[in-house]
Amino acid sequence: MIVQIGNFFFHRRNGLFPLLYILIFLNGPPAFSNHRLALFVGVLIALSGQLLRGVTVGLDYIIRGGRKRQVYADRLVHGGLFAHCRNPLYVGNCLILIGVGTAANSLLFLTLGVPIFLFAYWAIIAAEEAYLQGKFGEEFTQYCASVNRIVPNLSGLGKTLEGMHFNWRRLITAEYNSAYIWMAAILLATLKNLWFERRYRIQDPVVQTLWLLLVVVSVAYGVARYLKKRGMLAKD
Repeated sequence: MIVQIGNFFFHRRNGLFPLLYILIFLNGPPAFSNHRLALFVGVLIALSGQLLRGVTVGLDYIIRGGRKRQVYADRLVHGGLFAHCRNPLYVGNCLILIGVGTAANSLLFLTLGVPIFLFAYWAIIAAEEAYLQGKFGEEFTQYCASVNRIVPNLSGLGKTLEGMHFNWRRLITAEYNSAYIWMAAILLATLKNLWFERRYRIQDPVVQTLWLLLVVVSVAYGVARYLKKRGMLAKD
């Protein structure tokens, strides 16, 4: 049953998951009394998740979207951070989501949106592992026996990093879109909070800085997208 649910979420996640971000823009109760501390801590958590995703993608690549929005793998990836955790990208996603909810100070997102995301990822992992077990058999069984599903085993991480080439072009190509979404979400949610708290003043340096950062990340997104469309960034 859980595998079928995972396949459902995997197939429809590009349409369903963004809808949950709407929760952070609703005017609900704050999760924390100190808004600035929540913003600071949330950004740090989100950045840690993005760092984990970035290192994972830069060292070794997995076809994250599957094929025709179905779970698919042409090889069993166990290099880079996949040698220390079977699902580093999903761990990074969860950290980013918790960070976004914390930075946006959204009790609704943290208590409703994040649990839905966690359940969806748990189901997707079950579906992916069922597929990998069926396709790779004993190779995947041995991989599971030596590498944790969620909690990274950092033993030998230094040796892993030394022995691999980091692909910056692949990182930008694979991550520019998702990175832009969570960064823009935090900036817009912070502006929303200032508005509903009646502290939004266009002359306020904080407000101006937030808008400037939004412009910067938007321009960076546009540049990355242009370079990708022109074939100037290779994921090899």
